[in-house]
Amino acid sequence: MQSQRVILFIDAQNLYRGARDAFGSPRDHFTIGQVHPIKLGELICSRPPSGQSRTLQEVRVYTGRPDSTKQPKGYGANLAQCAAWEKGGATVIARTLRYPHDWPNLKAQEKGVDVALAIDFVTGAIDGNYDVGVICSTDTDLRPALEYVARKFSGSPRAEVMNWRSTASSRRLSVPGFNLWCHWLESADF
Repeated sequence: MQSQRVILFIDAQNLYRGARDAFGSPRDHFTIGQVHPIKLGELICSRPPSGQSRTLQEVRVYTGRPDSTKQPKGYGANLAQCAAWEKGGATVIARTLRYPHDWPNLKAQEKGVDVALAIDFVTGAIDGNYDVGVICSTDTDLRPALEYVARKFSGSPRAEVMNWRSTASSRRLSVPGFNLWCHWLESADF
C-alpha cells in the first residue's frame, strides 16, 4: 500500500490558545502552549487510522503578524518565532494584524488568517497536493472548507481534524453527516 501524503494546516493562535486552555492556565509563562509544528505533524502521521501508512508532506502554519511600526517588539518576536518554524521545516503564512482606529485601547485583531488557511485547504485538495489534509484548529469559520473537501471528494483526498483532549477541552471541528477522523492529543503528547 502506498503511503498517504499528509499536509497539516495549523491555525497558530487557535492551536496555542487551545493548548493553554487544555493543559495550562492564564498565569503560566507565555511559552506554555507553544508547539513545534514539524514534531506535531510527525506525531499525527505516526498515529494514522488503522491499516494506513502516512508521510508528512508539509506543515503550513497560519499566523497573524504585528505591524512593525505599531508593535516593534511583537513584530520582532513574531519574526523570530516564524523563522524558527521555517528553520524546522514548516511553511509560514503570515498576515498583518488589523488595528482599530482607537488602538491601543482596543486590541489588534487577526484578519484573513482563517480565510487563507481555508482557501489553501480547498485548493490543495482540488490540485491533488495531499491525500490527507489535517486542520489543526477548532475555529468554526473553517467548517465550510472541511465540508467542501469531505463532500466533494468523498474521502480521497481525506479531510481530518486535530484537537487537544483534556477535562477543560473536548470540542472539535465536525461536519454534519460525516465522521471526520479527529487526532485527539493528550497532555503527554503536548
